[in-house]
Amino acid sequence: MRYNYHSEVSDYTVMEEYWEGPPYQDRIHAGEVLAKRLRDLDPQDPLVLAIPNGGVPVGAPIARALNCPLHLIVVRKLQIPENPEAGFGSVASDGTMLLNHTLVESLGISEKTIQRQKGLAMKSIRERISRYGKMAQFPELFNRTVVLVDDGLASGFTMEAAIHVVKKHSPGGVVVAVPTSSMTAFRRISPLVDTLLCPDVSRLRIFAVANAYKEWRDLDDEEIIAILRESE
Repeated sequence: MRYNYHSEVSDYTVMEEYWEGPPYQDRIHAGEVLAKRLRDLDPQDPLVLAIPNGGVPVGAPIARALNCPLHLIVVRKLQIPENPEAGFGSVASDGTMLLNHTLVESLGISEKTIQRQKGLAMKSIRERISRYGKMAQFPELFNRTVVLVDDGLASGFTMEAAIHVVKKHSPGGVVVAVPTSSMTAFRRISPLVDTLLCPDVSRLRIFAVANAYKEWRDLDDEEIIAILRESE
């Protein structure tokens, strides 16, 4: 049993309820759940920015419901060399980098290692943008309500980097919509945006985004491109 939170504003106003088992069938279902709630918020002149790969199938139903474009914002975690599945920070396509300084210090990660991992992440970002072509072109955000979407927040560093990038482009507002989050990430992201929409915030000490989904698998670039084309 886990706690389920619904927060629509960044002042930590939450509603608490309980549920048994994963709340979402898959990422598309999660996007549909978020879409219904975002429609009620009625964001003005919205635009959806999804973090690939997992954020794209979540973002597609949202873009359809809001009748707005779906675009990408490419952010990569900075991998811990000894444990590539884990990260010590994140970097965005414009070079914006955020570090988990506590983790960096506790693991003794050197500046040389940080720069090497940043270089590898930026190479991966460039390759991904090249594969996506025009669909990865960064849109005009000035005065628009930007809805940032991912399939979940574990540490929150990836989403925080995306928020920093978006704010450089003077949007009219920033909304983060995610199906699930750890409490740590929820508290990290909430003060940074105008609205945080997350139906499921876990208080469990051990958190995994995948646990919120009955069906969970890695997505390849061909699937992401197909979803983006359907959303055009």
